[in-house]
Amino acid sequence: MKKMKDVPEYDRPREKIAKKGVTSLTDTELIEALLGKGTKDRDVRMIARDIAALSGDHSREVHYVDILSIKGVGPTKAAQIMACLELGRRRYQPACTIKIQKPEDVLPLVAPYREKPQEHFICITLSGAGEVIQTRVVTIGILNHSLVHPREVFAGAITDRAASVICIHNHPSGSLDASEQDIAITRQLQEAGALLGIRLIDHIIISKNGYSSLKEKGLV
Repeated sequence: MKKMKDVPEYDRPREKIAKKGVTSLTDTELIEALLGKGTKDRDVRMIARDIAALSGDHSREVHYVDILSIKGVGPTKAAQIMACLELGRRRYQPACTIKIQKPEDVLPLVAPYREKPQEHFICITLSGAGEVIQTRVVTIGILNHSLVHPREVFAGAITDRAASVICIHNHPSGSLDASEQDIAITRQLQEAGALLGIRLIDHIIISKNGYSSLKEKGLV
């Protein structure tokens, strides 16, 4: 493989982007353009080839430590590559991807629980892009009383490597008013989330009469 210095200037990645457009580059050339240069021991083209081979394996998830393990890649370059991979993933969102931007976006995910005769406490885990990872029923209460502990709520969030969570529970009575217990558990979850680095975005009460967002009420 030629070193970058031996490649004609017109055929180098950054020059090709300017003259032919970014779509004319191979995956390896795109990575070469991101890296800019290699190290004393390894040319940028060799490093880019290794990264392309790793990131091109769709059967496995690529992590920061994987990129960092490639010879010639330091923390800064590894972070840049991971940022570009995540940006590309966020820009290309399959139609089935659900992104939560407001309380109403949650309702289709929990619609079956609005008229349940028992109280259900549900946790939705989200990625850093606000995309739904998983929706879980954490506890099921008796009549209109459900006890929930932060460890039960965040166990799934940790497994999902979630950036944030939204909690929802139904009121079988139909009331949308937050009880003292609702407010107390919300504060507990906020504190636990802050310690874990997993933000509680909202706590939503649902019933046959609609929904109520504790965030919109200034309680989150």
